[in-house]
Amino acid sequence: MKTAVFRAGVTVVLGAAALAVWWPLWFLVFGALTPADELAATIGPALGQGTGQARWQLLPSWPTLQPLAGLLLDTPQFFAMFWNSCIQVFPQLAGQLCFGAPAAWALSRLRFRGRRGLMGLYILLMLLPFQVTMVPNYLVLDGLGLMDTHWALILPGCFSAFAVFVMARGFDAVPRPLLEAAAIDGAGPVRTFWRIGLPLGAPGILSALVLGFLEGWNAIEQPMTFLKDPARWPLALYLASADGADLAAAMAASLLMLAPAVLIFRFGQPYLELGIQASGLKE
Repeated sequence: MKTAVFRAGVTVVLGAAALAVWWPLWFLVFGALTPADELAATIGPALGQGTGQARWQLLPSWPTLQPLAGLLLDTPQFFAMFWNSCIQVFPQLAGQLCFGAPAAWALSRLRFRGRRGLMGLYILLMLLPFQVTMVPNYLVLDGLGLMDTHWALILPGCFSAFAVFVMARGFDAVPRPLLEAAAIDGAGPVRTFWRIGLPLGAPGILSALVLGFLEGWNAIEQPMTFLKDPARWPLALYLASADGADLAAAMAASLLMLAPAVLIFRFGQPYLELGIQASGLKE
């Protein structure tokens, strides 16, 4: 009896927490399907538009696709910033795979002098917030002549310390006896990394790429610092620059920006879980 009551209480608490998490998404989805005049009448007063008391309806009175259609068909600026985000984020992921994976393998599986100190340096760089590294990054990029270009965001993302740390934790799960057997068979470090490290460390690599995509897609401080030309702004700055005059369009833009991140997280969630499990395994 006590167990059933306890389970019921846990269910109620978790259900309330789930509703609190899902409420903003519900608000966003149905806000994108609500006519502009209804949004102005309901939540407009909370944003200084109109008079009266702000309120929110659970469902729109007359659902419409007009905000989404107007954003997709009549807003070229939205598409330009969407492609800017793709141009800036996906090369970062490719760089993390090409440069971060070998570095993570070396830190995880190779034994050399200074390895612990180098790993500590990576952890330190990972913990430093962008506000601390902003000025050095700005000076380096300005010296290379890369300010106000897509490379100002791509290059720092390619050499992310966080991606190396996550991949290294995934490579830690590769059994060392398997590496010793490969060495006895004559496999060199490069072949071992290619034939054993990449397949067995795939959960850690994919989890790092998923987290890297979410970080790059939602980045706002880096573009604001390194990009001055609005023609190169990513989608995150499109929402930041919205003046709130058209609430329906802002809701639709927020929903469309959220969609790729939700899809990537949805299909990458199994790899995230495998990566977390692998990082906790001991040989």
